[in-house]
Amino acid sequence: MKHIILAVALAAAPTAWAQKVGQPAPDFSAPDVQGKAVKLSDYKGKYVVLEWVNPDCPYVRRHYNSGNMPSLQKELGSKDVVWLTVNSTNQSSSEFKTPQEMSKWMAEKGGSPKATLIDKDSKVGKLYDARTTPHMYVIDPQGKLIYAGAIDSKPTANPEDIKTAVNHVNQAVGEALEGKSVSQATTRAYGCAIKYANAG
Repeated sequence: MKHIILAVALAAAPTAWAQKVGQPAPDFSAPDVQGKAVKLSDYKGKYVVLEWVNPDCPYVRRHYNSGNMPSLQKELGSKDVVWLTVNSTNQSSSEFKTPQEMSKWMAEKGGSPKATLIDKDSKVGKLYDARTTPHMYVIDPQGKLIYAGAIDSKPTANPEDIKTAVNHVNQAVGEALEGKSVSQATTRAYGCAIKYANAG
């Protein structure tokens, strides 16, 4: 219940991050679950999806247990879109996952991002002002942010709602790949608050 109340509050919060859409996406470097440094700028020239994740969040579980997030990762990956999943849960949090735990969880859920990144000091999350899990961003081949917000249009933890929801990320990438402007470039992110150190 605490997660749900928090999510509703965040969904109604001002979208300060929305002003970044249309601007260059901040570059970053973070280790993947194997300890290899991954830089956003390494993928310039490709579309990139950034997904913020926390396996303990019921909203994240909704999208992974249903297969929704893994299937989207596979679908967009087949279109040469780079998908980077970021866990910014601070290492001081009881919900922090080690690289080994994140790797095992992602494999169990059938996920297939290009890389799963461990942002244990939350620097990347704060750089993007990521608020919730999930929180989604789409970056174009020129390195410009073209979408920021929710994964879809139904801000609930009910898997059944996925069937009737508009998937904002799939829509944004699809329009961009067709050479169109993204029709809905910002939405209100929903989910569980990211567990930053000294949050509040």
